[in-house]
Amino acid sequence: MLFGRKVESEAFEAIALPHINDLYRTAVHLVRDRTEAHDLVQEAYLQAWKAFHRFEPGTNCRAWLFKILINEVRHYRRRWFNTKIVPETEQSFEETLAFEPPVAENIQDEDVLAALDEVPRDFREVVLLSDVQEFSYKEIAEMLGIPVGTVMSRLSRGRKQLRMKLATYAAASGLGRKPQEGAYERG
Repeated sequence: MLFGRKVESEAFEAIALPHINDLYRTAVHLVRDRTEAHDLVQEAYLQAWKAFHRFEPGTNCRAWLFKILINEVRHYRRRWFNTKIVPETEQSFEETLAFEPPVAENIQDEDVLAALDEVPRDFREVVLLSDVQEFSYKEIAEMLGIPVGTVMSRLSRGRKQLRMKLATYAAASGLGRKPQEGAYERG
């Protein structure tokens, strides 16, 4: 049995490890904390290793790993929300600091990522999986356990919100016109 586990280990490394950077980047955007993202990716790979005997060779390993990661993120959020109890009288750190954003000459990757972080979680997940990780609607629906129509709706709404946030940022930085209400709506 030891020899069989070594072969399985080599197969797991060959099939699963090439996706580790994509999973990490997605985890960082989903939980907004690099350390937690690192832990979540490790936990996802541990779960994948434990379940590797159930993986069907020839199927989409990347989608399988992302589904495991999404489940780990959901477990993390449940634990986080259950432990976060802040007295109502305390001010958050963000409320105590005055922030003045720098004026950029053009929109940088960091600006796009910051705008993406402002998009609500359900929409952000779908935008990341579709536009960044390039999964199909069907794959995203399977990963998130939602209908394909819901994926399409969330993607449309998420993209619209991202466009509005980027247009607002660009206008505030003097890079473009100020977005008008309904400017991105068709129909």
